[in-house]
Amino acid sequence: MWHAQIAALSETYYCVAYDIRGLGDSSVGDGQFTMESFVDDLELMIGDLKDEKPPILCAFSMGGYIALRALERMENKFSALILCDTAAHADNNDAKLRRSDAIKRINAKGLTSFSKHFIAQCYSDTYKKEHKELVDKRINKSMKFNSIGVKGCVFAMLTRNDMTEFLPSIKIPTLLLCGEHDTLTPPSGMQTMAKQIEGSEFALIKNAAHMSVVENPEESNEAIKAFLAKL
Repeated sequence: MWHAQIAALSETYYCVAYDIRGLGDSSVGDGQFTMESFVDDLELMIGDLKDEKPPILCAFSMGGYIALRALERMENKFSALILCDTAAHADNNDAKLRRSDAIKRINAKGLTSFSKHFIAQCYSDTYKKEHKELVDKRINKSMKFNSIGVKGCVFAMLTRNDMTEFLPSIKIPTLLLCGEHDTLTPPSGMQTMAKQIEGSEFALIKNAAHMSVVENPEESNEAIKAFLAKL
């Protein structure tokens, strides 16, 4: 999903993108994932990079949950933060029940129904109409994931810490991006997050829902480039 950003930034920056444990082509293992295990993976990865300067961490949706906990544990290992379509609060009871139901549906029916339902929520209606083949391709790809890995990620989100009180403690430069039609992590919530992070910047991405960096890569890339130019 980061292809458009890597293409736009790779001439100036060394870009690394990776599959979260249990998703894409990564190892599934026992599927018993937590946010802490995801942060452990991230720490190992940046340790292997051996760069002289701490990397800029760019995170989307669940990746934002990982990024915020990573900063709470080891902010000194990052030089800046970009959060895309994510949230700081933990799941409330209703959200926990919805995630529990998702795990139950995957157990009963596999990934087909879950993937179609979830991914459909991530894109704006306009994007789904104009790029039907791309959306269908993403749905088909996600249906081929290992269901154990997907359920592990759902469980990790269900059990994550609430990071709201940590936001004012963030000291590194921070950019927050959000699609104007995002219903999963709405702009109002991300604007509130931006107010809690001293000196942070917020960019509303037009004509995009939850998948802002995919739906409107041009505007997303311009916001990211402008932010990086100030560092």
